[in-house]
Amino acid sequence: MDNSIIYVRERGNLRRVSDIVLAQPKIVSSCRRTNPFVLRKEHFIFTYNAEGSLRYTTKSLFDITLLFVADNIHHVDSLVGFPEQIGDRLFAAAEENRVFLNTNISPKALQLFSDAYGEMVLGSLCLRNRFPLLHERMDEIKTFHSLKSLDLFGCRLGDEHEIFLHLTSSSLASSLIQLSIGGNCLSDVGLQRLTAPIRMMRKGLDCLQFLDVSYNPISERALRYLTCFPKLEKLDASGTDLKLGTRLKTTIRDLLGLIYSEKALDTFDHSGCKTEGWAEQVVNQWETNGSQVPKQKKMDESRTSALRFFGRQKFVREVLNAAPLVCQSEEEAKKERLHFCRPAANGHIPERQTPATTNHQAKPSWHNIKKRQRQTESSDSSRQSPPTKRVSSSALSAEDIDLLNSY
Repeated sequence: MDNSIIYVRERGNLRRVSDIVLAQPKIVSSCRRTNPFVLRKEHFIFTYNAEGSLRYTTKSLFDITLLFVADNIHHVDSLVGFPEQIGDRLFAAAEENRVFLNTNISPKALQLFSDAYGEMVLGSLCLRNRFPLLHERMDEIKTFHSLKSLDLFGCRLGDEHEIFLHLTSSSLASSLIQLSIGGNCLSDVGLQRLTAPIRMMRKGLDCLQFLDVSYNPISERALRYLTCFPKLEKLDASGTDLKLGTRLKTTIRDLLGLIYSEKALDTFDHSGCKTEGWAEQVVNQWETNGSQVPKQKKMDESRTSALRFFGRQKFVREVLNAAPLVCQSEEEAKKERLHFCRPAANGHIPERQTPATTNHQAKPSWHNIKKRQRQTESSDSSRQSPPTKRVSSSALSAEDIDLLNSY
């Protein structure tokens, strides 16, 4: 295999594969075992019989092949079409070989499994107060494009984090149902930046139903940025700059179609959030490996200076042991709790007014858009533009246009 040519038959076509370097076998005592196809110790199962004598049996060809593919998973083009039972065992074999701890291989390997098996790889991801894990494994986390629930509470995102582009990408548009971005120092500007691609391109997070923006310095001005979520059912705005009152209730009811909930919603109880899927143990390995203070080859200047100042071991230990960002007492929690939900079907709620609409909205919403267009035409007769452009201009405010020009 050292100097020979490798051919692959795929979909009835035979093609030549070049520049493939197979993974080297583990170092063993015998120098003769250097070829990956030579039977090694891993190919046998050692047991003892009733008399206490050592005996061995060879593993099945499937198990040997599985180990070989797991060692060379970065050379696999696609797993689409392979049964999920094989995918599960292959993922377990790659995990056992610690393939996903290698930062050079893990993104491609996880992308390979995610493309083929989607939600089974990871359907829910909880990174609550685990921001070192988010920053160190950003490339791998972006490969999970079938998440239904994502908890980023307390991950120090700020207003300009790179994960914003991933959250509003088409990969998560049809899958993400619940999103928690509370406790991230997210201001009105950050929420505007997060929702800008959705409001401008009218796609992204189409299925989002539950949103947690609690403990962020956002005001009533930011509520209009949430109108781009057509299926939003529940909202947690606790601990923000919003003040509960008649005005706030009316604003949220008119903009989002939600009403204030006297009782705490179980949806925003963190006890029900957890990481689920084949990659659950992989995420735990990342965190364990990060807490063991490994040597990192590449770190940006800000991260390097922070680690040098605080010391990596102490820094990671304090973060991992940090308590969640919550209220100090139950009374304070009840006082600051702002949960909103969509009323029952029999309840009468005024029609939700959204400045930006999608192709799946009901006809009354399109009627409102046309009505606003006629009002715009009557107020500004000097501006003549096609109907499609008038819809886009009505959907964008002056701040949105300034933000668009900044890209």
